[in-house]
Amino acid sequence: MILNIITYLRYTHSPLYSFLFTLPLFIIYEVGLLLSTSEDLAYLRNGADALMRKMLSVFGITGLFWISGGFLFGFLIIYFLQKYSWDEYEIKSGYFMLMVFESMVWSYILFIFMSNMHILLMVTSSYRVIQNVTLAIGAGIYEEILFRVILIFLFNYIIALVFQWNNYLKIGISIVFASVFFSLFHFIGEYGDYFSFNIFMVRFLAGIVLGLLYYFRGFGITAWTHSLYDLIVLTRITTQ
Repeated sequence: MILNIITYLRYTHSPLYSFLFTLPLFIIYEVGLLLSTSEDLAYLRNGADALMRKMLSVFGITGLFWISGGFLFGFLIIYFLQKYSWDEYEIKSGYFMLMVFESMVWSYILFIFMSNMHILLMVTSSYRVIQNVTLAIGAGIYEEILFRVILIFLFNYIIALVFQWNNYLKIGISIVFASVFFSLFHFIGEYGDYFSFNIFMVRFLAGIVLGLLYYFRGFGITAWTHSLYDLIVLTRITTQ
């Protein structure tokens, strides 16, 4: 029993499982954009998504499908270059169902943790359910890529160049810095919230929780947790 749990935790934390687990979210988000009108696209493009697309456009990578394909190709490169051998991991379909359940548990824990401060971890100004669901899924994918995968890695790398600290301290400080940027990001842009210190702290603490979840459980479960949390809050908003 214990060995099965350890195997599950090790397998599902791997980049391979994270990649396969996140693919459905990525596809649903892109299909949601594809089925949207041109007027909706500017609203539906998640802020982190739009920022990364602008960064890629500097290198001449533009267009809806080229950029989406570029991210998929980048994912594949990352997972092919992971330090563990592909032979070490067996694809077990039952694990993916457990990962969905685990993500639901973490999203509910995050929901309880936020108590009465049920604030969306995305920026939304529309009450259209389908569009907001698409946006929630996009937030789970692209905000986790930007603020967890990329920023935590960059801060950890920079800190390692300057200080000879132990790995846990470097990761902890990197998570804090990334969480600050994660919270501030939601106040920027046309659809950003008006700045409030209380809301800033709520999103900052949520960023800490998601950062720790990313470190211990990997990108896939963190992205699903983020998306499911936003969907839970959206459900409460639309049913009240």
